[in-house]
Amino acid sequence: MIEFLDVCMTYDTGNKALRNINIAIGDKEFVFIMGRSGSGKSTLLKLLTKEAEPASGQIFVNNWDLGRMKKRFVPKYRRSLGVVFQDFQLLNDRNVFENVAFAQRVIGASSRTIRETVPQMLKLVGLSSKYKYLPQQLSGGEQQRVAIARALVNRPEVLLADEPTGNLDYENAVGIIRLLQDINRLGTTVVMVTHSQEIVDQTGGRVVVLDKGQIVSDEIC
Repeated sequence: MIEFLDVCMTYDTGNKALRNINIAIGDKEFVFIMGRSGSGKSTLLKLLTKEAEPASGQIFVNNWDLGRMKKRFVPKYRRSLGVVFQDFQLLNDRNVFENVAFAQRVIGASSRTIRETVPQMLKLVGLSSKYKYLPQQLSGGEQQRVAIARALVNRPEVLLADEPTGNLDYENAVGIIRLLQDINRLGTTVVMVTHSQEIVDQTGGRVVVLDKGQIVSDEIC
């Protein structure tokens, strides 16, 4: 469960990025967050990853009270999240296998665990045959699939996707959305920020719309 209770966020410039946000996202739910540039979409994700702190209000994620969380618990909390970005953020000097394995090496996973789980993730995203490829040898859609596999390899409870189709053509974008829907059906809560009305219309589901830092719509399309 993800819950925002009367959350406000103001940047040092005085810009009010979020105003009295109240939203509840259930376990295993798939939610699109939409809005124009500057509406507060990315700020909402930054609060969820604790890259930013709210000026007021409370945020709960799977029994974690983020406002009361001590700094030493932040790394553990972040390991319960998977995060996917628009620009992939892959390591260009490492192949597909090593890019996915990197997320496990960071937390000290054993070589045996890595050998078992990385192939499972690559199979899930449809890249088993390309485990030796470097990122620059892949299409944009394939690179995003690697990024998704890396985000999932530590079995997160929640996957946050910040404009994951923003650098892709329509066909690849739809493929990524379908993959995220498959992941959601396997039990992972997915929160996806997007500006693409076309993608949302194609897939449907719950859509939360932000405007000037406020929720102006929350409905099933």
